[in-house]
Amino acid sequence: MKSFFIGNKEIRLPIIQGGMGVGISLSGLASAVANEGGVGVISCAGLGLLYRQYHGDYLKNSIWGLKEEIRKSREKTQGIIGVNIMVALSNFSDMARTAISEKADIIFAGAGLPLDLPSYLTNDSKTLLVPIVSSARAAKLICEKWQANYNYLPDAIVVEGPKAGGHLGFKKEQIEDLNYSLEQLIPGVVAIAAQYGDKKKIPVIAAGGISTGEDIVRFMELGATGVQMGSIFVPTHECDASETFKQAYINSSKNDLMIIQSPVGMPGRAFVGEFIRSVNDGNEHPKSCPYHCLKTCNYKTSPYCIIKALYNASKGKMNKGYAFAGANAYLAEKISSVQEVIAKLKDEFVAAQQRIKAIHP
Repeated sequence: MKSFFIGNKEIRLPIIQGGMGVGISLSGLASAVANEGGVGVISCAGLGLLYRQYHGDYLKNSIWGLKEEIRKSREKTQGIIGVNIMVALSNFSDMARTAISEKADIIFAGAGLPLDLPSYLTNDSKTLLVPIVSSARAAKLICEKWQANYNYLPDAIVVEGPKAGGHLGFKKEQIEDLNYSLEQLIPGVVAIAAQYGDKKKIPVIAAGGISTGEDIVRFMELGATGVQMGSIFVPTHECDASETFKQAYINSSKNDLMIIQSPVGMPGRAFVGEFIRSVNDGNEHPKSCPYHCLKTCNYKTSPYCIIKALYNASKGKMNKGYAFAGANAYLAEKISSVQEVIAKLKDEFVAAQQRIKAIHP
């Protein structure tokens, strides 16, 4: 696997670990991936629940939590550490400013269009900015807005297809439509990035349902420079989730995956279980909103509190929450180390390349 650059940072292993909240990808997982040469990513979602220094102040706790996670990562690795910030978060601006002030290497921003992300940069900041999009149209809009308003272009673009875990940037009817598959999306975004080639080299990262080295080869053949992978790193020793959460992946089958409607206002892919069945029966209505974590969520009309559900699941209380997961997450068979996962991906990558050379010498 060839290294590549995001801005001035060399990514030795062209794998970005996807940001997974609440409490799934923190400093433990992020630093392990970074130590293998990839980009480790801390998720900002729900940090105010995981860190409770200030009683009852979710927003202050989120800032403190992000500082702590970046600090812990720096103690464990000299590699590249990114921060994933959902645009839908009510404290998006706090998280962006904190990531930049704490010198995170990269911000990945999705679940909405991060049209003002460059506004948080300071004169001396070194943090690189990478939007996550689900269409060439969104990529073009971000490039145009950033260039016009901030004289800045993305340092890379992540294209997330409908096979991803968690929140999806597609309508429900588009998720199974092959016209919206990642294979169809990548060339369009690569073409948009190429339009700015005289100003900046913008690598395109493929994401969503990528689970083997053969997948990586396939998307690189379509023009991607690297890939983002999330679910494959959940059943690892270094993942920050509870062992019970990890076992939900190991014990799952394809039939356990379903598309749910999230209070964020987007569809999402998750493992169905007792909690989701209870939601579907109308038994999980929140009585109040103590955190105000999402811009788009109104507890009076929301079917459940998503941050509590994800937090409970991460701590192993699967009857009170659920696990987001990519379309191929059910393929997990055992708990491995991050090093073992990446070694297997490398072997599969080489084998896939050799097959291609044999067919097209």
